[in-house]
Amino acid sequence: MIPRSALGRTSQAAYRRQCCAHKVYCRGLASPASGSFQYETGDAAGIKIASRDLAGPTTTLALVSKAGTRYQFMPGLADGLEKFAFKGTNKRSSLRITREVELLGGELSAYHSRENLVIGAKFLRDDLPYFVELLAEVATQTKYTAHEWSEEVLPSIHLAQKKLLANTKQMALNSAHSLAFHRGLGTALHPTSSTALAKYLHDEYVALYGSVAYTKPNFAVVANGATQDDLSKWVNEFFADAPSQPSPDAPKLQSPQSKYFGGEERIAHATSDTMVLAFPGSSSFNGKYYKPEVAVLAALLGGQSSIKWSPGFSLLAKTSANYPGAQVSTSTATYSDAGLLYVTIRGRAKDIRSVSAEVVKTLKSISAGEVSKDDIKKAVALAKFRALEEGQNIEAGLELTGAGLVQGGKAFQIDEVAKNIDAVGEEQIKKAAKSAIEARASVSTVGDLFVLPYAEEIGLNV
Repeated sequence: MIPRSALGRTSQAAYRRQCCAHKVYCRGLASPASGSFQYETGDAAGIKIASRDLAGPTTTLALVSKAGTRYQFMPGLADGLEKFAFKGTNKRSSLRITREVELLGGELSAYHSRENLVIGAKFLRDDLPYFVELLAEVATQTKYTAHEWSEEVLPSIHLAQKKLLANTKQMALNSAHSLAFHRGLGTALHPTSSTALAKYLHDEYVALYGSVAYTKPNFAVVANGATQDDLSKWVNEFFADAPSQPSPDAPKLQSPQSKYFGGEERIAHATSDTMVLAFPGSSSFNGKYYKPEVAVLAALLGGQSSIKWSPGFSLLAKTSANYPGAQVSTSTATYSDAGLLYVTIRGRAKDIRSVSAEVVKTLKSISAGEVSKDDIKKAVALAKFRALEEGQNIEAGLELTGAGLVQGGKAFQIDEVAKNIDAVGEEQIKKAAKSAIEARASVSTVGDLFVLPYAEEIGLNV
């Protein structure tokens, strides 16, 4: 038999080893890991490319073109070009594309933002050559046929218009952008139902827009889950015939430097209520007007908790707890040369009225320095996490990187963004809040206008 004393000594030794191991492997909260998410960039066939060779059996590929609503020379062109993607090329019909992609187990996608048009695919890693060729065909050989336009593309645009009518949050956000920037970034993501599409939109105009959007200087090809050598090889092979110049009769895709204006718009709506309070913000990381403190200010204002069963530390979350009929969130919209910091309030009209006034009071208290250092520390940590998470997110990272290459020749590198946010101090946050409260706000109100307040009534300058 083993003596009892020996068992005791063995247990004590095991416990000490566990404690030592815990000390070795335990990591402090302030030392987040980061690393292998940098993009490798280059050129192939005169096209800017970038890749991250993430370990795994799948690849995500995207063609990112500077052809969002900001650059369209007629209403609805970005919508039309997006919806013509994968409809058919000179080599493949839409039915053949569908069957081939299904046999390979892949996924196709197309969407547009205010600055970019993104044509993408997800697939097994070994199928990279096929999907690079397919994206090259979409860019250079799409058939903009009249029957597909009238039977499929135009009805899809009309459906998007109807969907917008029911979404008061999107209506208010479009309105806030229009108030803030007028043209360019102020153009709505989708044409409104009152837009005279028949006057402006036609399959021939979409084809003309495509001839500009898919020229080599205007787009980049980005991949996650592929080596730079493989991506370069297949882009060189399949994109060699992509045009370097648009059609002679096509207008240039250009937009002047964004200028902030501000103002107020009120839109009656019978089904739900939304209010957006927007202020001048920060450009994207690659832009000239990047301000990391705006992201920290957005995290400090907040409104929604990131922790279950807790209201969270954010100032608006604490304030809105007294108004259960309202949902509050603070976000940032970043673009190549401008941005918005905006607070969205949804719910019952009377609660929106009360919360909107609290938003202004909270901004004033931040600008006066009436915020604890602990809350600021938490806001910096949350803003850093959000930036790293967005960059790590494959789809968001693809668009950010492609846009950075096209707009400024620089890929989006999330480690650099995190370093900038880490360096934000209390004075920068106070200054950002003061700038927001003193600037002319962009206030959009959608819903019951009898109850919902005017900007003046809650203390905003418009």
